[in-house]
Amino acid sequence: MSIQLTGKTAIVTGATKGVGLACARAIAAGGANVFICARNGSEVDAVVEALNKEFNGRASGRVCDVRDPEEVHATVLEAQGAFGGVDILINNAGIGSRNRVEDMPVEEWRATLETNLSGVFYFCHEAIPPMKERGGGYIINIGSLAGKNAFAGGSAYNASKFGLIGFSEALMQEVRYDHIRVSCVMPGSVNTTFASRGEMDPATTWKLLPEDVAEVVVNLLIMDPRALPSRVEIRPSEPAK
Repeated sequence: MSIQLTGKTAIVTGATKGVGLACARAIAAGGANVFICARNGSEVDAVVEALNKEFNGRASGRVCDVRDPEEVHATVLEAQGAFGGVDILINNAGIGSRNRVEDMPVEEWRATLETNLSGVFYFCHEAIPPMKERGGGYIINIGSLAGKNAFAGGSAYNASKFGLIGFSEALMQEVRYDHIRVSCVMPGSVNTTFASRGEMDPATTWKLLPEDVAEVVVNLLIMDPRALPSRVEIRPSEPAK
């Protein structure tokens, strides 16, 4: 028996653009309720309105800075209030950092680790109890191939993504017998504004599209529960030489 998305509720962080938005749309298209969050209130409102028009009122959301445990707590409570529970958590919110250690402001280091790693912990910490109440669930953490491939200037970003892999695999072992699956999806270059060179023409880019990553996420969600791809790498087929 495959997990059916109809009637499920998913929280998607960093869901107003890029991979997060693509995941929210794909999960809603699969029949689930979607609760989104991001730091920009006007963007959250616009995406919720668009999703509700497209998917018959099955979206809601709120402003949330994933670095703030109290805001995360309020977000999970509001998602439960809106749709009756939490079944799926997509931890997508993240920021980039490219700076030499000697030149990096301390706040840049803290913001990167707090957003990309601590924010995932805060959401998992809050979402696991309601998942247990529902009899199980699925947590998918959006990592990066930078979680296994270090690069000069990437100390903060690499540290956050290397750490996310370890966190995800430890959590997977903690909750697997509670019928909660945990996967870490690790994309390579994705055609979004997240990268330093910005978004390219989707028709000509060699990069992955956000929808490619979202398709992997949905395929994990509907996979037979006996199987668990705990770490998934996805990269462009023919990257620029």
